[in-house]
Amino acid sequence: MDGKQGWTVADAVDYKGFPADRSKTGGWVPAALILGIEICERLSTMGIAVNLVTYLGGTMHLPSSTSANVVTDFLGTSFLLCLLGGFLADSFLGRFKTIVIFACIQTLGTGTLALSTKLPSLRPPPCHSNDNCEEANGFQMGILYLALYLIALGTGGLKSSVSGFGTDQFDEKNEAEKTQMAYFFNRFFFFISLGSLTAVTVLVYIQDEVGRSLAYGICTISMFIAILVIMSGIKRYRYKKSAGSPIVNIFQVLVAAIRKRNMNLPYDYNMLHENTPEDSRIRHTDQFRCLDKAAVVAEGDFVKNGSGTTLNPWNLCTVTRVEEVKMMARLLPVWATTILFWTAYAQMITFSVQQASTMERSIGGFRIPAGSLTVFFVLAILLTCAIYDCFIIPLWKKWKGKPGFTDLQRMALGLILSTLGMAAAAVVEMKRLSVAKAVGGTTTVNPLPISVFMLIPQFFLVGAGEAFIYTGQLDFFITRSPKSMKTMSTGLFLTTLALGFFMSSFLVSVVKKVTGSHGGEGWLADDIDNGRLDCFYGLLAILGVINFGVYLVVARWNKKDDKAVEMESVV
Repeated sequence: MDGKQGWTVADAVDYKGFPADRSKTGGWVPAALILGIEICERLSTMGIAVNLVTYLGGTMHLPSSTSANVVTDFLGTSFLLCLLGGFLADSFLGRFKTIVIFACIQTLGTGTLALSTKLPSLRPPPCHSNDNCEEANGFQMGILYLALYLIALGTGGLKSSVSGFGTDQFDEKNEAEKTQMAYFFNRFFFFISLGSLTAVTVLVYIQDEVGRSLAYGICTISMFIAILVIMSGIKRYRYKKSAGSPIVNIFQVLVAAIRKRNMNLPYDYNMLHENTPEDSRIRHTDQFRCLDKAAVVAEGDFVKNGSGTTLNPWNLCTVTRVEEVKMMARLLPVWATTILFWTAYAQMITFSVQQASTMERSIGGFRIPAGSLTVFFVLAILLTCAIYDCFIIPLWKKWKGKPGFTDLQRMALGLILSTLGMAAAAVVEMKRLSVAKAVGGTTTVNPLPISVFMLIPQFFLVGAGEAFIYTGQLDFFITRSPKSMKTMSTGLFLTTLALGFFMSSFLVSVVKKVTGSHGGEGWLADDIDNGRLDCFYGLLAILGVINFGVYLVVARWNKKDDKAVEMESVV
């Protein structure tokens, strides 16, 4: 009997609902099938996002600021919907069903997008001068929005569960499989980058030189094949049972604390309610004492029934449940100060692509697509990760005795590099505008006599910043959250990306309105040669400096809080 139990995974089941057999389920084969769908998701989402702004301006004839906002709203919604996908996976569907359902939705979206770019009736007629351009009508934009937000919905649900379902295939309690799980995380990030690299090179080239409908058709077919591939492993997967959404637990603590807001806390916190098993308890901390009132025992907290009395969780919570909510609350200041990085990131796939479209992009007889300049962004991520793993970690371990930078240090580096990237972008844009003014021509026909490779510094700086801040945020939000809320904390991390894109849209709208209020076109003109995009980049750099100052205060508070928690644990 003991031998049989050794061949099963305690907290996982097979497709029939029986305890998962270690020899027949999980491991690298099913994990590889899951990685395949992640490649296709990245190929579709990035392949569309990095070159969408040129389609909106050049084919749908939208103003540059409107085009940028459409892209950032699309990406922001994609990441915000990760919360919905995570909630459905945790509470109702499970991760596998969530992946399959939302992958089908994304496939439907890319198919609709391919159709909308193919049919002439779904786009305005071409124009030959800026004065004779008919903007896309409501119906044409409606079909485009339908396609984009189907893709956003599919991406959100898919992204929230893919990494988790992949790690479900390895048993943390088994040393060999725990090591394999670490390799899975490395390969997962590699495949994300590989999908992005393919998107910004091959797929963007097909869009510009062959046809967008063909490129989006390739995305549709690849997603369909990926769905068939992942479904082929149904019998090989390990499935974790849904444990319920932690959102309900958080609301229970908040409601109980509000109901007892007028009650006094006991002089000894040991008098607070706690019935969690000893090995799962979280020690009481002194921060956010107002939440401790949710654990104060009062009359009416227990409800009588036929078998005795039961606890009403909306009136009384355990200390451990309260401390879980406190842990999530401690994440929020860092969460708020990392949003601005993703606002800077948004410029790399919107205005930076528009800059590239006006500049000289030819190498010999080959003309680089404007959207493909983001390849330097992806290369910067891969190069930074390689240098960090191969050189910085060993040197830092030898010097400081620690395996690399802390999560807070990595996030700080990301914020610094993104601010430098915006400053570099402002300088390059000043040079580009001076050339545009000197030639006095229009870039809709001939590119400006200035090399597109001048944009490389801003792509490299922000790309290197992403390598640091993405891994730092992921580490911070996973390791500093309670075990029962790991999925939710990952979703919280992804909302920084969503809000960063939405903040970009908000800033663009405000700057457009304020700077163009006196009859001129303002900083963000329909034709960027007539605007002052350098001032907008400069504004982002200034905001980055201010935000970094706030981050330093927040990070210092977090370090003090870590020491306080450690002392509490010792006591």
